[in-house]
Amino acid sequence: MKILVGNWKSNGTLKEKKQLLTALNKLKTKAKIVLCLPFTLLYGEKTKISIGAQDISLHPNGAYTGDISGAMLKAAGVKYVIVGHSERRKYHHGTNAIVKSKATTAIQNGIIPVVCIGESESEHKNGKAKSVIKKMLLESVPDNGDFIVAYEPRWAIGTNITPTKTEIESIHKVIFETLHKMNHARIPILYGGSINATNAQNFINLNYVDGLMIGRASLKSETFLPIIKNIN
Repeated sequence: MKILVGNWKSNGTLKEKKQLLTALNKLKTKAKIVLCLPFTLLYGEKTKISIGAQDISLHPNGAYTGDISGAMLKAAGVKYVIVGHSERRKYHHGTNAIVKSKATTAIQNGIIPVVCIGESESEHKNGKAKSVIKKMLLESVPDNGDFIVAYEPRWAIGTNITPTKTEIESIHKVIFETLHKMNHARIPILYGGSINATNAQNFINLNYVDGLMIGRASLKSETFLPIIKNIN
């Protein structure tokens, strides 16, 4: 079963959420659909679509203004949470150690973390992508429990630039092999970075690709549904 994770980032209103969920609930698909929403949109009506968050606090509770704990997410019906997205790493100082701690916290609360990894443009150009990816895996993924890895080359996010099929397969193979060496067999590996209805099918059928992480194209039914239909 393929997994499609939609990441709304800092976008969306309650009205837009309801419109998309209405369309998604009518759609027949064999894929697992996860919609990762801003904190303000996590509560709501029952849906067959799995709801995810975009971050989780390291702390169970206390004087941490602005933090949303794992227990809070669980109470809101959250099944998944993104940790270590490149934007969190860049703008909120999300180190590998912090990402691992957040992933572990999610698992302790019965939530499946989607651990994001990816190299920068300079690392890509200098041939360091594979070594960077290995280091991020070794230092970011939890020791135990169920989780997902999402590979998003930082230079491809929101740029309309995508790696070649060969580049994606090569990195995903490294991820697959590294996870196996870490005794993490059967961990789903997603690809993300400027996904749209035109290119989604090209990526979903690659070796070692178990699904996709989709950014802005997941915001509206007219751009998200064609992606889902094209990979069925």
